[in-house]
Amino acid sequence: MQLRTTLFRVLAAATLVPTLALAAPKAEAPARSVSRPSKQYTVEQFMATTKLSGASFSPDEKRVLFSSNQSGIFNAYTLPIAGGKPKALTQSKTDSTYAVAFFPRDERILFTRDQGGNEANHLYVRAPDGKERDLTPGQKLKAQFVGWSGDDSAFYVLTNERDARFFDVYRYDAKTYARTLVYQNDTGLSFSAVSPDGRWLAFDKTRTSYDTDLHLYDVEKKELKHITPHQGDVFFDASTFDPGSTALYFLTDQGSEFKRVARYELATGKVEDVERADWDVMYTAFSRKGGYRVTAINEDGRTVIRVHDVKAGKPLALPQLPAGDITSVTISDSEKRMAFYHNGDRSPSNLYVYDFGTKKVTRLTDSLSRELDAEDLVEAQVVRFKSFDGVEIPNILFKPHQATPEAKAPAIVWVHGGPGGQTRKGYSPVIQYLVNHGYVVLGINNRGSSGYGKTFFTADDQKHGREPLQDCLEARKYLASLPYVDAERIGIAGGSYGGYMVLAALAFHPDAFKVGIDIFGVSNWLRTLESIPPWWEAQRESLYKEIGDPVKQAQMLRDVSPLFHAEKISKPLLVLQGANDPRVIKPESDEIVEAVKKNGVPVEYVIFPDEGHGFTKKKNEVEAYSRMRGFLDSHLKAARPSAVN
Repeated sequence: MQLRTTLFRVLAAATLVPTLALAAPKAEAPARSVSRPSKQYTVEQFMATTKLSGASFSPDEKRVLFSSNQSGIFNAYTLPIAGGKPKALTQSKTDSTYAVAFFPRDERILFTRDQGGNEANHLYVRAPDGKERDLTPGQKLKAQFVGWSGDDSAFYVLTNERDARFFDVYRYDAKTYARTLVYQNDTGLSFSAVSPDGRWLAFDKTRTSYDTDLHLYDVEKKELKHITPHQGDVFFDASTFDPGSTALYFLTDQGSEFKRVARYELATGKVEDVERADWDVMYTAFSRKGGYRVTAINEDGRTVIRVHDVKAGKPLALPQLPAGDITSVTISDSEKRMAFYHNGDRSPSNLYVYDFGTKKVTRLTDSLSRELDAEDLVEAQVVRFKSFDGVEIPNILFKPHQATPEAKAPAIVWVHGGPGGQTRKGYSPVIQYLVNHGYVVLGINNRGSSGYGKTFFTADDQKHGREPLQDCLEARKYLASLPYVDAERIGIAGGSYGGYMVLAALAFHPDAFKVGIDIFGVSNWLRTLESIPPWWEAQRESLYKEIGDPVKQAQMLRDVSPLFHAEKISKPLLVLQGANDPRVIKPESDEIVEAVKKNGVPVEYVIFPDEGHGFTKKKNEVEAYSRMRGFLDSHLKAARPSAVN
């Protein structure tokens, strides 16, 4: 996984010079024609939709374990593969709980839970009688499950309890939970994979977000070997070992714009290419017995899945489903069944099971709120425009049904998190809610976004607040050129790094946008870079090279930090902040709000005491999204519309 997509969680989709002639929209598919007006829905109706994630087959393969926020907060559930009602296995009412996996041979499950969004996750086991046990107890640690041993007798866990900066690798006995230290991490390596026989560990070493290396650790010999010596900037990322523990499969962009799959033979050190695409490969993974290999490709803001029949040496035909993406593929240990999610722009993710023998597909969930008619929602279009310097910028455009040249709509440039995230096609409740109420939304993939090649990905390095922000200004021009958009009513919104872009736009280009919505955004890069969570130590150097060194480049970071230029902000601002956010800490929002209020500017500030860096509870999403719409209705939609666009 690319480093930069993990630094600040992407909070929105899919999951914002001289005048130039703008390219016409390039649509992935034509906009859907509507024969009737679109019904408008409340935020509560939108949030009655259920979010789902994860999939693990029970040992008898009759049920699937997954995570759901059906109760208003994430908990672990199971569903029969034949269909039926979900059964809750955990009942947390305060802290989000995420299912990890069934034990391979019995009814125990593993799950993870933090405290109020602080990201200090612990790993728990739940016995069949419902009793829960914390396998990683302690006050100041973060833990993560990373895989089973090939014989199912043990599982591997990362924890930073010894040193908050680094994650050590432990092997837990599956029966007694007795643990053994397998690798003590003193040099900031990032664990990636363990071979099924337990002999090899694969680690990534990050220098920059686009220059990484692979290391192999021989558990028997206790030897660490660097296996990817290279010149220049090359990305290497370990994906998985093959089931026979003979080779390491990894991603690399060596000699190419895009990431492909390659393999390293453990016995000989031989490297060969395995699979490539015209876009970035996101990951590749084997089924337990090795009969199948699954690859995901980031194709122009969508996920495309390839399932390879290893024995037959050819791709497997996937079931025909409505337009959308297949994601999160999990193949059962028997290799008779496959669980996966399917989503579209107007359909949130639903869990399916596919039987390889009968070719039967069973849909297990119906996650869209029963009160919503998908026909009232909108399909997104992939569109592109050329920025101030000719760089082509890809975007995801959402157009309300009611927006026409005769009834021009207000619009929002929506900026994703990162830096290095991506706005993608797929269902977004907050965007669909705003579009349903008449707002055009353009999810921009400004330079520096993932998925469009390494040249585009690295084009924002040490340029934050400048060229990537200029892309957002050009996005405003693009929106203004659309016949159904009111050019006088265009705002900007974004979360995390996108929140920084909002504040930067308002501070450095105060006349460009009419309003701004900052969700958990950075206002002071100096403080954010100095206060990063200790467990990010392995990525600290990369983060400094991407954004700036708070010691060596303090003045540059001060120059691009909106907090130090807040006196220029003159447009209405809404700020949303999680009190327990470990990535963008609360003072980031406290101080920008206080500074902007001194300008006599309308400022609304909402703090969520039980959230961290992102929303995990429905009640908070309802509050946040309703405040966003209310703010936009008051300060953008109600603004005097232009007479002629």
